[in-house]
Amino acid sequence: MTNDYKVLYRKYRPTTFDEIVGQKYSITMLKNAVKNNKISHAYIFTGPRGTGKTSTAKIFARTINCENAKDGVPCGTCRSCLDTNNSDIIEIDAASNNGVDDIRELINNVKIAPAYSKYKIYIIDEVHELSERAFNALLLTLEEPPSHIVFIFATTNIESVPITILSRCQRYDFKKLSDDELNEHLRNIANKENIDITDEAIEEITYLSDGGCRDALSILNQLYTSNEHIDLDTVLNNYGSVSLVQIKNIVESFINNQYDQIKDIFNHIDKSSIDYKVFIKKLVDQLFIKALQYKSDKNDTLYLKIKDTIFELNDIIAKININVDPFMLIFLILIKNVDIPEEGLKQEKKESKEKVDNSPIKEAKAKQIENKVSKLDNLSETKNNIQVEQQSNYIEELKKVRINNCFAKADKSLLLASKEDWKIFNEKISSTDMVKSIIIDADVVLSSPDINIVVDLQESIVNMFNENLTIIEEKYAEIVRKNKHFIALTNDEWELYKKDYVKKLKEKYKYQILEEPINIENKVNKKVEKNDDYEKIISIFDKEKVEIK
Repeated sequence: MTNDYKVLYRKYRPTTFDEIVGQKYSITMLKNAVKNNKISHAYIFTGPRGTGKTSTAKIFARTINCENAKDGVPCGTCRSCLDTNNSDIIEIDAASNNGVDDIRELINNVKIAPAYSKYKIYIIDEVHELSERAFNALLLTLEEPPSHIVFIFATTNIESVPITILSRCQRYDFKKLSDDELNEHLRNIANKENIDITDEAIEEITYLSDGGCRDALSILNQLYTSNEHIDLDTVLNNYGSVSLVQIKNIVESFINNQYDQIKDIFNHIDKSSIDYKVFIKKLVDQLFIKALQYKSDKNDTLYLKIKDTIFELNDIIAKININVDPFMLIFLILIKNVDIPEEGLKQEKKESKEKVDNSPIKEAKAKQIENKVSKLDNLSETKNNIQVEQQSNYIEELKKVRINNCFAKADKSLLLASKEDWKIFNEKISSTDMVKSIIIDADVVLSSPDINIVVDLQESIVNMFNENLTIIEEKYAEIVRKNKHFIALTNDEWELYKKDYVKKLKEKYKYQILEEPINIENKVNKKVEKNDDYEKIISIFDKEKVEIK
């Protein structure tokens, strides 16, 4: 007995250019290439997952091999169109066939002419997964391919494809689908499949899929197979999400300093099985919309309040671990930036006053204690501020020294090896490790025998990276089995350092190895160790009878 059932994303996979959703510009360009008979030997389709890259590659391959294609549309009746297992269209998954031997076999087969089609077409999916040696082996064939060969590459990570490969391909960028495009597509499929689903549920699926058509259809398929009726609650309960209405209520309460309303919403959320990452993403999205609104209205007070909150929410994602309640942290960040109205403060003071014994003696003692605590708090805060400033100065000084020393001994072959090691580090480090979230988008841009310089687009992540250098370096040594020092820069900083390097190179400047500054934290830690010894002795002997020299 055969199973004819197909999941929705396979059943509704596009078979013609007109069925592809949301990629109008790329499709028009490809149609015109076929129409004008201007077929390149190599194409690369890049963009987020589930946006139609591989489907477009298959349709394009079938179209350029069609014997009677008209206006860039295959006829559907010739041998090439009707043959579902066309031997002249070869699909390769680079994720599982990424070695140099796999590419050498492909190069040997390239010389063989197509069986009956115009072109022999190689579709290589996830091409960025090819190894460096595999890319090098492919390069010569890509430079001067036989006239009957067409390569179509697809990738979700264009940055990992060597520039030597990119420069030999026509590039097409596939964008995320807009909410309107995805909503309409989901409604059409729901109507065809007689799925009972509300508009609110469709909008929530669209949001969760983040512009990916395949992801949206996978979510719809899962809900459809286990629910006769799909509404907003069905989606929220199945995917640990939170409604947009709740998010907007939080944002409005936050802007209007309504502490009680925020607290009530979080009490409700705490009892629900909500994915905090989805929650933060939705919250930041809505806060960002408000920030732009207040910026255009020139309301700097609210704009700065929201902007600071967004950066703090972004920072905590990297710091959350299994021992911390993420919603507690989000709640604390929000109320930290909430000004409790004067009436609320008066009521709190009144309730507090009713609980205190009003006798003059106790009031005087309470005042003395309050003053002492206040002085201690101020002293502690001053010390903390000094330590933070000292640590910040240390990192800036360390940054300059390590960049100087890395430029002094930089080597291109070391950079290539370091990039491979960094990739291994990223792959092998646990996804639950805090370090993973700090390093995931960083890339090694300069390498010497002792130092790697990494770049990240977000300043907050760069700061976090440099604040946790010791932890990152220890994890790296543990996983990669190599001892390396690191320093992180934003992309803008890196561009400035590169310009300075080029300038110094022209001036024949010679880099000298500098000595690294001493970390203030090391001094603090030594003092703490002595204090620990002191406490240990005191725990054995009476404090007043012990003298330590």
